[in-house]
Amino acid sequence: MKKRLGIISLFVILFIAFIAIWNFSYQTGLEEAYIPLENRSESISVIPSESGVFKRSKFALDYGNMPVDANHERSLNSYYDNRAYHGAPPSIPHVVKESQNMGGKACLKCHENGGFVQKFNAYAPVSPHPELVNCKQCHVEQNTQSLFKPGIYAAVNAPKTGINKALLSSPPVIPHQIQLHENCLACHAGPSAPKEIRVSHPERVNCRQCHVLNNKEMTDIGTFKRANNDVQ
Repeated sequence: MKKRLGIISLFVILFIAFIAIWNFSYQTGLEEAYIPLENRSESISVIPSESGVFKRSKFALDYGNMPVDANHERSLNSYYDNRAYHGAPPSIPHVVKESQNMGGKACLKCHENGGFVQKFNAYAPVSPHPELVNCKQCHVEQNTQSLFKPGIYAAVNAPKTGINKALLSSPPVIPHQIQLHENCLACHAGPSAPKEIRVSHPERVNCRQCHVLNNKEMTDIGTFKRANNDVQ
């Protein structure tokens, strides 16, 4: 009798232990998986041209579902008309009151996330670098008076759309510099984006995964020699 009770007690203990272990394993499995973060070494630097792509990724789905306002679309012509030359910072096409520009972030009230401005009947362009708050260091007001005379700068043709692909079905390459333009969705998505360069898939926020810089291949030309060695 005692032997039978001992065997039964042993099975009861094993069963309780099995239930306890199973419950602990089940509860542990419900915890969220995570990747432990390692402390970055100070010698490791972040590449702005890569990290800046994701600055406006939280708006990607909103841009994808946003209807196009055909009555207030910008075009590449108006985009480039607001620049002294291709690659130049755009000028400020409206009056800037210094009394309302205190604090250094007045411009971001309209240009951080864009939006329709009834006064100008247009959408405010989104700044791709809102962290640079001293805007007038690069962007100047348009001068319509006779104080400044036209210059003789050589005209530089802006890159055209639709012809900068390696193959017919390839993603277009990036025809401009990346510095200060890392934030792709700022210019290529949303209602203020020029219609010719508005991206059709803003939800794919890792733009640099498919679109690469238009770097020219460098080839070795050998040792440079003059055509006429007799010239001193």
